[in-house]
Amino acid sequence: MRSIHIDLDSIEWMPGSAYKGPNALYQGQEVFYRKVLSDRREGGGGLAVLSKICPPPGKMVKTVAVARSEEHVFNLRGGRVNKAGTPVEASGNSYTLNPTGQPHSAMIATENIALVIYSGETDDVRSVEIVDIEPPLE
Repeated sequence: MRSIHIDLDSIEWMPGSAYKGPNALYQGQEVFYRKVLSDRREGGGGLAVLSKICPPPGKMVKTVAVARSEEHVFNLRGGRVNKAGTPVEASGNSYTLNPTGQPHSAMIATENIALVIYSGETDDVRSVEIVDIEPPLE
């Protein structure tokens, strides 16, 4: 196999509705985007994508999934938050490995861009919700 070289600026962000269908929209607005960097699953390899999540103002995206292959997630901008929308990790400064079979979740409240590398198939996404950010307890 030859090396793959890509100018990231030459690839447009693909809207989530193009690969997830109309249920990926929130009130007619795109929330999910991706840039496919390489897809070698047909030959037994993996998939590498840049993933962008853009929650609506005052909302967060809550995703629950099970890893169908090893999933390496490098947050480049943004990151996970708690139910009140408070960051639980430094912006653009985290790495997560979800091993095959691992149930996992993420809550995203601000624009998030991540490099996601799957060793095989993508996650089995169990649910995606757009929910209100909970007010802090007083």
